[in-house]
Parts: sequence; structure tokens; C-alpha cells
Amino acid sequence: MAGPAIRVWNMAEALSAACDVRIVSWNRIERTSDLFDTVHVREADDRQMRDHEAWADVIIVQGTSFRVFPSIAQTQKIVVADLYDPFQLEQLEMNKYAPPAEWADEVTKAVSLLNEQLARADCFLCASEAQRNLWLGGLSSMGRLNPTTYSDDPTFESLLRLVPFGVPGEPPVQRRHGIKGTVPGIATDDKVLIWGGGIYNWFDPVTLVEAMGLLADEHPEIKLFFLSARHFNPDIPEMQALTDTVESAERLGLLDRTVFFNDAWVDYERRADYLLDADIGVSTHLIHAETRFAFRTRILDYLWAELPIVATDGDSFATLIRDRGIGRVVPAQDAPALAAAIVEMVWDEDARRVAADNLKAVREEFMWSRALAPLVAFCTDPKPAPDRDLVLRRVSAVGGTTFERILAMPRGPRRDFALVRHYWKQGGPALVRKKMLTRRERLQRD
Repeated sequence: MAGPAIRVWNMAEALSAACDVRIVSWNRIERTSDLFDTVHVREADDRQMRDHEAWADVIIVQGTSFRVFPSIAQTQKIVVADLYDPFQLEQLEMNKYAPPAEWADEVTKAVSLLNEQLARADCFLCASEAQRNLWLGGLSSMGRLNPTTYSDDPTFESLLRLVPFGVPGEPPVQRRHGIKGTVPGIATDDKVLIWGGGIYNWFDPVTLVEAMGLLADEHPEIKLFFLSARHFNPDIPEMQALTDTVESAERLGLLDRTVFFNDAWVDYERRADYLLDADIGVSTHLIHAETRFAFRTRILDYLWAELPIVATDGDSFATLIRDRGIGRVVPAQDAPALAAAIVEMVWDEDARRVAADNLKAVREEFMWSRALAPLVAFCTDPKPAPDRDLVLRRVSAVGGTTFERILAMPRGPRRDFALVRHYWKQGGPALVRKKMLTRRERLQRD
């Protein structure tokens, strides 16, 4: 599972102690639970979704739910919008190599999706204090920080609740080795750095590979293992960062020597086999808007496995790593500093001992039971937003840009024609063909 699905699953587990819970998804759910129901509905089949909307008292949404299912967008039920992933900022990086018109459309769509949630939901979730500042700004611009909500709670903490990503309460258990003595070229006594997720454009794995190049001759026993080079979801395109990282490893003569890529997506239940074969967790990124507000879910797995962490400065986890003494933080795009930090955390026993002691306490603080407590509290005693009447009037009057208005139209021939006309104006027949092919491939997968 990717981060959003992991978060939803753990929400369902936590809420099931006090509520009847359903996970409803237009992607097929292969896992099952005795604690709650999992339901597959066809994408854009609102007839199926209406039954679930009618059943629910509280609806928790992420991403595109409002856009895909009109019954959810138009519901009178209490809505919780989970904003832990500021994907409008991801789109600035994810699509920056696309044609300008397509890049602009993807960003516009993401902003529109989030604005719909900011305008409508009764309660909002964020993952960090930095995100709280981001979404307070968004709520303010949407008119949600108003006299009514201020009179109810001048801190707005009941409207916008801090619910970070979490870690399981049970410690990880290794059933078999995933890396050491298993991956050709990595011995049982090597020192392994693990990159615990996909390789996306907002990260900086190239500098990490360059740091490995500085270490290769003097420390050939230090190996870097990328847990998931490619995304399991075929809707997520291969990103330029992956191409650049593999090319850097090949150019420096490190590929399958001290730098290794796992092409398969690791099953969620098996990730402990890999994490517990690692000595250090690494996360490096570039400095841009996404960095400031990101919440790196892979670092939660490092905390779960109590791995010392070496990471780039500039995000909320860098502050945690530095302040709580659970690893080392280095400047962005500084390969020598990164190499020095890796060597220290691999070989300095005092540094490792301090990090290990501190990791135990930090891990406790991020357990799912604690992280999700504000959501459980709300859902067991749900209340409409204080400005609900004002919200519903404003939502019905929202216009938006031409592209936003098209996306908000009911699915059908009229909407399809409007999209074709829009894409033709933006990028001509080539963009129309590309969009049609993408849609056909998605429908075939479904």
C-alpha cells in the first residue's frame, strides 16, 4: 500500500472500536479485516456510492472523492477532509517535465479539488504544524475563518485538527532477510542504507548516489538499497528523478556494486523484512514549496524499525531528527556532508547508541493510537461546522475557472465534449490523443 491507503486502513482500525466503519474505494481492495467492511465501487458509478452515502453519519474524504462521486460532493452528512497530503504542491514537481498546458491543467485540477474540500468540510485534518499554517491560510482565503467559526473556537484547533501519520503499536518482526544475504552483491555483514519508498521528482536521490560515489572506494561495505524504484500504481508515471538516479549510479560505476534498485513493490506486510536488514534510513530532497509542508511517510517506517536517520534539512522531520537526536541532518545537495553523516551514523558507536535510545521515545509518540485520537474524538461525537449554513450557500454559488467548471460538471457526453474542446485549445490534437489514451488505459485496467 502507498501512504494514503496505509493511512485510511489505520483510520478504519482505530475508528472501528467505537463506530461502524466502511472503506469505500474505486480501486479494488485485496485486504480484508474483521473490524470493518471494505467495499469496491466502480469509478464514477454514483448509483453504487449513494447507498454508502445514505448509510453514513460521517464521511472522511481524501483526494478526488468529491469530483468522482456527486453524491459525496452534495452530501448533507458531516464531512471530514483529510489534508495530510498537500498534493497541489506535489503536482508542481510531478508534472514539471510535461508540456506547459498539461502541467498547468494538473495543478489547476489539484487546487480545484482541494478548494472544494476547504469550502465544504465540517472538520479538517493536517499532519504537522507547518501544514496547519498552510491550511489555515487556505481556509482563510475560502472564508472559513469567519466570526462564526472564530466564536466557536478562536484557536481553530477543533476545525483543523493535527492528525499526523503514525506507526503500528507492535514492533516490527522479521520473518526472513529481505536484503542482507538475499540481494546479490549485499553480504550479511555489509552496512545497509535503505531508501524506504518510491523515487519521485520532489526528492533528491541523485545527491545520495553521488555521496555513495565518494564512499565507494574507502567504504565498499556500505550499500544503498532503494526499496521501491517504481510505483505499484500504473496511473503514476515513471518520473524523471528515477531515470536520473539510475543514470548517476551507472555513470559512477555503482549500479549493483554499492547502489541497488528493487524494481518490485514490496508487500506492506513484508516491509519489516527489509527495514530490519537496514542499518540507516535515508531521505534526501530538494528545497522547494513541497518540502516545507511535506510529511515523509517513509520516515515513519524508520521510526517504527528504530533506524537512525540521515536526511536533508528543510522539512518538519529534519527538525524532529535534529531536536530529538535520532540521526543527522545535512544541507540540501551537499554530497560530501551527506557522505560524512552516513559514515558517522554507520561507524560511530556513541552516535548510534544515543540515536537508538532516543528513537524508542519518539516511536511511542507517533503510534497510530495517539496520532488518530483527535479523529476518533470527532467521529464519536460529530458536529457540523459552526458555519454549516453559510458553507452550503457558498458551495452552491461557486463558479471557478473554465477548467474547474468543466471538472465539476456531471460525468457524461456533455462533460466529455467540454474536456475535448478544452484540451484541443490548450495543446491541439496531440494533447487530446494523449488524454484519450490515458483514459482508455484506465478503463481497461478497471
